[in-house]
Amino acid sequence: MTIALSLPDTVGDQIYHRLRSDIIFGRLEPERKLRLEQLRGHYAVSVATLREVLLRLVSEGLIRFETQKGFEVAPISARDLREISDMRILLECHAVEASFAAGDIEWEAGVVAAHHKLSRMEEKMLAGDRTVSEVWKRYDREFHVALIAACGSQELLATHDRIFDRFLRYQVLLVMFRGSVAAEEHHELLECGLKRDIPRAQGLLTRHIGACIDYTVEHGLLAEGGR
Repeated sequence: MTIALSLPDTVGDQIYHRLRSDIIFGRLEPERKLRLEQLRGHYAVSVATLREVLLRLVSEGLIRFETQKGFEVAPISARDLREISDMRILLECHAVEASFAAGDIEWEAGVVAAHHKLSRMEEKMLAGDRTVSEVWKRYDREFHVALIAACGSQELLATHDRIFDRFLRYQVLLVMFRGSVAAEEHHELLECGLKRDIPRAQGLLTRHIGACIDYTVEHGLLAEGGR
């Protein structure tokens, strides 16, 4: 199953979403050189359109550009993951406060439904079934988005969406699954939402998201240090 990030409109949008998806889901690996002529043939699009798309992805931090070296897929590092995680914590902790305060019964139902799907995939992952890892990542995203869905700010949700995509890239590349600890934290976040317990939810989110750094370093998935 493939995760649809959004629906494209123009040809440029279609190529943008294809390239973006290929980077996030590891089909274009970190630090891969992106040569316009090769990409033009693969994506069947003009060099001019490709350049516009690549520059758009540079602004999102998914591609790096240097005058003498051209375009390449952004590298990964513990430092970069830490920065992304810190931004995600900042956004989600701010958003849950507004979302918990404004959420109604429909919002509650959405949170419960999202957690139900996530918990089923976590059960399969805990049983050793890694064939559902992509579905698990999708449901993990849906649950966290459901928690903040009632925040009332489309700009905040859109910014969170972009940051989550960069975080998702690390989840895909490193297969970050913290097992029963993460599953329990998700259950506690569900309880916080239903009880409107904002301080506890913010503390949980800080621990839940930040723990991914420790997990990647402890398991040798990324070494601490600079880019």
